[in-house]
Amino acid sequence: MMNCHDGNSPLQRIRKKFFRDKVALTGTIGILLLLIPAVFAPFIANGRPWLMTGDGGKVFFPALRYFFAPESSEVLVEKFFNFIALYTLPAAVAAVILRHKRRVRQTVLFLLAVLTLLPFIFTSPRMDKSDYRLKAAKAELAVFALIPYNPDEISGQPFAEPDKEHLLGCDDIGRDLASRLIYGARVSLAVGIMATVLAMAIGLTVGMCAGFFRGKLDLLLMRAVEILLCFPTFLLLLILMSMLGDYRIAQSIPLVIMVIGLTGWINLAFLVRGEVLKESSLAYVKSCIVTGIPAWKIMFKHLLPNILAPVLISFTFGVAGAITGESGLSFLGFGVQPPTASWGNLLRQAFDNPLAYWHLTVFPGAALFIAVISFNFTGEGLRRAFEVKEE
Repeated sequence: MMNCHDGNSPLQRIRKKFFRDKVALTGTIGILLLLIPAVFAPFIANGRPWLMTGDGGKVFFPALRYFFAPESSEVLVEKFFNFIALYTLPAAVAAVILRHKRRVRQTVLFLLAVLTLLPFIFTSPRMDKSDYRLKAAKAELAVFALIPYNPDEISGQPFAEPDKEHLLGCDDIGRDLASRLIYGARVSLAVGIMATVLAMAIGLTVGMCAGFFRGKLDLLLMRAVEILLCFPTFLLLLILMSMLGDYRIAQSIPLVIMVIGLTGWINLAFLVRGEVLKESSLAYVKSCIVTGIPAWKIMFKHLLPNILAPVLISFTFGVAGAITGESGLSFLGFGVQPPTASWGNLLRQAFDNPLAYWHLTVFPGAALFIAVISFNFTGEGLRRAFEVKEE
């Protein structure tokens, strides 16, 4: 049992323990190194200038419309990350200023979210193939992003190695690799987090129902889980993706999220069931049952908070597994399809000659390595932070 003589809450002690752990801190920094460029990708890599002067001193913002209405095959993912990029700073400022006024803070954050969402809803997409670098050469002022290339823009020679114009080189048709890596981080994080959330929802529901109700329901659910457990997860992914491909269903990010989420909950169900069985034997659960509290309220209001620690730890490891799964599917051609940037399909481009196209092996491989090891380190840090030592 943890002592409370220091006056700190359990949550505060867990947080202190987590950030004092070098492994956890390393993992958190690694996640931020991936998350920040992914969220602010249009400000880092963009082929359209954010500010440009025209004839007569007129000022234009060519990139602004495409921030709210992205010219992409995965519009929902792009809009989601762009919304976060626009909402984060004012929301953080409002949260700090109104930190002691809870109701006012919640109202202001909600209104900010609505106001930020409106331009994404009402801005219509527009096709624009203008050569802004040519226009910028004639303009008095043109402010580009740090990497002045869109991820789908052909701006160099196929398989060009890193140089001054393309810091990480180009892919198989001459698109800037640095830009595609940054936008590929959006794909990996979206698939990793959303697929794991879906897997968590299914695993929690199955595990809690099996552990709480027991009896025939437990027997039926666990036998079904054991049957699914007999199949390797990646094999299940390949089978499902190939079946969907046979029915000519487009292989998009939402589809990959759904497939990985539907196959990633099995181990969590076993974990949650075991935790629920352990908690159900304690007095507080028995007293809830005796007093006639509905089963759903006991499970989600009383049991869930007490089994949250292993679930959170499992979540971080699950994100790493989902990122690996998406990259593996994309590498084999079953995942996210070109022209959408993905670390897996970037690695696939170097398959014919990985030594000659070393930049397509090293840089996407390094990004994938950092992502997986960062989430694993964070999961290990959470495990240590939640660990209770007998004193």
